[in-house]
Amino acid sequence: MALHNGESYLKPLAHSCNVVLASTGKQPNLRMLLPMSCKQCHGGAFIQAKPHLTGTSVFSASAPPRRQQGGRQLALRTAAKLAQKAEYIWMDGAEGQDSKGLIFNEMRAKTKVIQEPLGLNPKDYPDWSFDGSSTGQAEGNNSDCILNPVFVTPDPIRGEDNVLVLCEVFYPDGTPHETNTRAKLEALITDKVRKEACLFGFEQEYTLLTKQGTPFGWPLGGYPAPQGPFYCGVGSESVMGRQLAEAHMDACVRAGLIISGINAEVMPGQWEFQIGPVGPLEVGDQVHLARYLLHRLGEDFQALASFNPKPMKGDWNGAGAHTNFSTASMRKEGGMEAINAAIERLSKTHPEHISQYGTGNELRLTGKHETCDMNTFRSGVADRGASIRIPLPVQLKGYGYLEDRRPSANVDPYTVARLLIKTCCPK
Repeated sequence: MALHNGESYLKPLAHSCNVVLASTGKQPNLRMLLPMSCKQCHGGAFIQAKPHLTGTSVFSASAPPRRQQGGRQLALRTAAKLAQKAEYIWMDGAEGQDSKGLIFNEMRAKTKVIQEPLGLNPKDYPDWSFDGSSTGQAEGNNSDCILNPVFVTPDPIRGEDNVLVLCEVFYPDGTPHETNTRAKLEALITDKVRKEACLFGFEQEYTLLTKQGTPFGWPLGGYPAPQGPFYCGVGSESVMGRQLAEAHMDACVRAGLIISGINAEVMPGQWEFQIGPVGPLEVGDQVHLARYLLHRLGEDFQALASFNPKPMKGDWNGAGAHTNFSTASMRKEGGMEAINAAIERLSKTHPEHISQYGTGNELRLTGKHETCDMNTFRSGVADRGASIRIPLPVQLKGYGYLEDRRPSANVDPYTVARLLIKTCCPK
């Protein structure tokens, strides 16, 4: 399913007039309203409808142009054309916490309508506030928290000039909120760290669940075939949820995120997308926006995207967030020396990392299902049962990057970046 000609995603809508609804015929959730000509809704103006993610052919419809009747109608249309919807997005810091459990995610969002588009510079967007007592971020007697825009992208769902605005959370006195892990990372990025030009590649695994909590493709009250055919599988007998995974990848591309790819994972109903290579602040910004888009599209597909590190008990793989990390020293000729030195330092800070690498991770890091026991630190070449893996091509070239396989799927990407920089980079 792909987007074409700059068109945006359109969510399923009920409609009263006789316009064309495009559908695959298989997924009711994929029904998208094509912007056909409609006298009731569009005043009979000529509108060209183009292909959308349903993969339909090009449709067009026209009606005789109609003269604008009255300045009020013209003014309304002019205002509608100029108005921009800015979706302000932030995190409440409760991903995987006891207050929410492992089902509810930490993303929060609300829409600000701006009469004239502001572009993609976050400094151009005004601060906003929200009721922190309703998100667990403040008390009711002093509930205002401040949203400070830090990253803006085109909104691939609403299209037009509409944008996604990722925000940091601040207290009213201007200090970073305790849930603002981005500020903690930014404070660590000194001139010495900048010289190392740290790069991150974040592999976000997730599990698609039905509203009943069953993984996509699993029989109700039962189990699918044992693991084996599903990893990078092809065909309806092996792959569950591809429509949403593809729609999500397209949305990330349309938003301008540096998404490297997607694949079906080992457990049926489980998927992965990769963000990077990007810098430390960028990896957190882009992973959070990619997570937002996944949850937002899940609304239209009636699907729940879970970052639970062990969604199904038993002989099933968990969900992690393997993080590929490198510095300028690691990426140049002879970089294996810097990689080995970093691994040695990581071995000494293992407890600190594990304590902040996500909640419920002890259920995943058992020494089975391509993990190392969480109380053990081990590294190895091409070893997916290690804490830190050195990819075989890196070993053969003698330079490159390392892979930290310990973070869980619900980990905070800003925290992962901060800990890797703190441990591996010069002070």
